[in-house]
Amino acid sequence: MKESPLTAPPHLRAARKVREGVVVSDKMNKTRVIKVSWHSSHPRYQKVLRRFTQLYAHDETNDSHAGDRVEVMETRPLSKLKRWRITRVLAKAAL
Repeated sequence: MKESPLTAPPHLRAARKVREGVVVSDKMNKTRVIKVSWHSSHPRYQKVLRRFTQLYAHDETNDSHAGDRVEVMETRPLSKLKRWRITRVLAKAAL
């Protein structure tokens, strides 16, 4: 397969971001909402604040469900909101 001159080979491409989070919603087909938690420090008071971000991720096989801990990787835009894809399920939710 010949590569397009506009696309860089994988070894020259920038590393993709990888995040770990919990599936919040699995109601859409092949789409999951992932809650990724992170910490930041207040600029003046130095208190550690717990923050979170919700990411829309693509799940081709619909393997993950609400409560599962998953790993997501940045990818090309797949829709208006989806820019991530689930690479693997780290832990299943306890029933």
